[in-house]
Amino acid sequence: MVAGLLLPGPAWAVPGTAQPGLSDVMGGDQPRLTCAIPPIRLGATASLRSFHRAMARCADRFWSGRFAAAGLPYSPPEVTITTGTDSVCGKITSSGAHYCPEQRTIVVRITKQELRDPFRMNIAHSIAHEWGHHVQELTGVLNAQSALYWPASDKARTLLSHRLEMQAECFAGVFYSATLESIKPGIAWEEWIEAVRQAEESEIHGKPKNLAFWQDRGYRGGATGFCNTWTANKAKVA
Repeated sequence: MVAGLLLPGPAWAVPGTAQPGLSDVMGGDQPRLTCAIPPIRLGATASLRSFHRAMARCADRFWSGRFAAAGLPYSPPEVTITTGTDSVCGKITSSGAHYCPEQRTIVVRITKQELRDPFRMNIAHSIAHEWGHHVQELTGVLNAQSALYWPASDKARTLLSHRLEMQAECFAGVFYSATLESIKPGIAWEEWIEAVRQAEESEIHGKPKNLAFWQDRGYRGGATGFCNTWTANKAKVA
């Protein structure tokens, strides 16, 4: 199993035996990162593809730098951008994006809604959140969660799913702490967090107010040491 990621503070662990070294991943202050993120043209699929590709390059620069600073190996995910419903890990059953851990691939689906209303920050979050899952894959968190998930009861599985998703949300916030200015979200951070808080509830992801809490915590903390969802009170990850 895997140790928790990062500083500041003492290492914290995903349930299981800690691995040495991972407590140092991505600790300390996050320097600002300047990324070239292009504008999105209304109704233009090619423009959305370019935006996602630029976001992926930005996320890769940020996380590769954090792993390098910790002396840990890093490899970027594959990124597939599609308008269809097929992916390397099966049918896409929802809009937006998902992460395929076996293939280490982020699949982004461009939707008609995004073409009609390309809300920049919402679209950027497709990459930021799924890259958080890639970080979990590289550090063993996904395997640790999976080992606990399959023998668990339905209720326990739901909680494990929420802890995983809340941590990915927090990692996205850490990424934004260094890159938000480059993303040019078109919305103030406080307004964005309020929009997340008011979103529809998801059985997999958990309560929007908690997703907002963890994303904001990562953003304001600026380091993944603030993203320990595994020992957090159930009320914070429900």
